[in-house]
Amino acid sequence: MKPGIHPAYRPVVFRDRSAGMTFLTRSTITGDSTIEWSDGNTYPVVDVEISSASHPFWTGQRRLIDSEGRVERFRRRYAQHRGK
Repeated sequence: MKPGIHPAYRPVVFRDRSAGMTFLTRSTITGDSTIEWSDGNTYPVVDVEISSASHPFWTGQRRLIDSEGRVERFRRRYAQHRGK
């Protein structure tokens, strides 16, 4: 491998806000904020919308995750076309 052309591969904390789960792994992704982990070190943190803790395939539960109101926005936008 050529030195100096690859992104830094370092420990990063991923946080699933919907499930309240955090896990430490290694990645090249960069995060703007940091978090203090249980080992006393500070790591960059990346918030994700879904992980294995909240995905229906892994949990076995059906959940509707509409954090941005996409369904409601769609219904408002196309409600006027319904009567035509």
